[in-house]
Amino acid sequence: MTTQYRNLIDGEMVETASTMEVVNPANEQVVGLVPACGTDELDRAVAAARRAFKSWSKTPIDERRAVIQQMSGIIKENADELFRLLTTEQGKPHEQAKGEIYGAAGLMAAQSTLSLEEEIIEDSDTRLHRSRRVPVGVVGGIVPWNFPVMMAMQKIAPAMLSGCTIVLKPSPFTPLTTLRIAELVKDVVPAGVVNIITGEDSLGPLITSHPDIDKITFTGSTATGKKIMEGASKDLKRITLELGGNDASIVLPDADVSKVAEQLFWSSFSNAGQICVAAKRIYIHEDIYDELSTAIAEYAKGVVVGDGAQQGTGVGPIQNKKQFDRVCELIEDAKSNGYKFLVGGDVDPSGSGYYVPITILDNPPEDARIVAEEQFGPVMPLMKFSTEEEVIARANASDYGLAGAVWTGNPDKGVEIAEQLETGTVWVNEYLHLSPFAPFGGHKQSGFGAEYGVEGLKEFTYPQVITVKKNAMA
Repeated sequence: MTTQYRNLIDGEMVETASTMEVVNPANEQVVGLVPACGTDELDRAVAAARRAFKSWSKTPIDERRAVIQQMSGIIKENADELFRLLTTEQGKPHEQAKGEIYGAAGLMAAQSTLSLEEEIIEDSDTRLHRSRRVPVGVVGGIVPWNFPVMMAMQKIAPAMLSGCTIVLKPSPFTPLTTLRIAELVKDVVPAGVVNIITGEDSLGPLITSHPDIDKITFTGSTATGKKIMEGASKDLKRITLELGGNDASIVLPDADVSKVAEQLFWSSFSNAGQICVAAKRIYIHEDIYDELSTAIAEYAKGVVVGDGAQQGTGVGPIQNKKQFDRVCELIEDAKSNGYKFLVGGDVDPSGSGYYVPITILDNPPEDARIVAEEQFGPVMPLMKFSTEEEVIARANASDYGLAGAVWTGNPDKGVEIAEQLETGTVWVNEYLHLSPFAPFGGHKQSGFGAEYGVEGLKEFTYPQVITVKKNAMA
């Protein structure tokens, strides 16, 4: 029997007459039914959030912290159930799903410790001049399918801490774990503070254009981000956009091949490559190109692609059919252009599940689609470079600017190159590490605003300056 899930609106778990199917990408079987919400449900959720904002925004911040920490604890307590459900709907292997659940709980706990202090600009004999932050109001959050729980909680926690309320829309591909969390935490969250509603992609524009939503926070593709920015402009909603990336890794000739091969592999292929900051272009100095490319390819041959629920699986399926088809199209384009494959390249269309074999290309040209476009799948191009100036220019020759990495035996040289890359985050000798206390955001077409840390918390607030003239009535 397929489980039917409910939405969280105004503190109650509610159903709708119309539902959507959620499919397990490992076998294409329906694993859940969720509400298919439209204007009526959205209006109810926004009205609940608007009512709750009046009291929640005035709730002392220590009480808001305590609620967020309770939510974090509940997620941890139920992690075993949640990570298995996450694998069922998203496809990632159990260990990676477990990491996401515990990571989301940890992120909430960490972000609950942040604060926005008032700033005294002037305190003189004649004037008290201070600046403070006040909550924006009702937030509309739109979450993608690659890290559905982590992305949901990184929007919910700072919204709540700032004094905002939120209406969150999970991806229609991966709503189940988020709705289960909603059911688990509903009794510790005041009614209306957090509302979670599901719907098709058509629900997103309704959220963006809703007159009683004050801010949009979105994680997803750059193309959709541009539409959200356009829609939000009609009534000047505040926006935070964490968008796509075509992230470059640069491997200098002094890198230790035996140590970096495995790390480079997982920097690209964790979560089947479906990570906005995954390494999507790897530039290797010509002096070590042959040795390192061979080492990466040999390591890849030992990684199992399969159902994330099966022990030993390293790379799971692509999450949905649309993305599966796009990744296959990029591979076919590479084959039709005669590019060389070190590993993979042949997709078996006969079985069930959205499986793409680990695919590594050998030095395709810079204008190849597999290089110029964000793959968002288990496909990685390796390219040679000769000089630092050349590779920095090639890495920066992109409309995106989300993240990147430098691999070297000389960290000082790594920092020198990192500072020349046009991205919001650059790692030296590691990858995929994000701190809840450091701002995360993109340059160029990779985003607008920031998440995490104090900078991310500020995104949910307005600055307000109050000036008091002393002894004015004396």
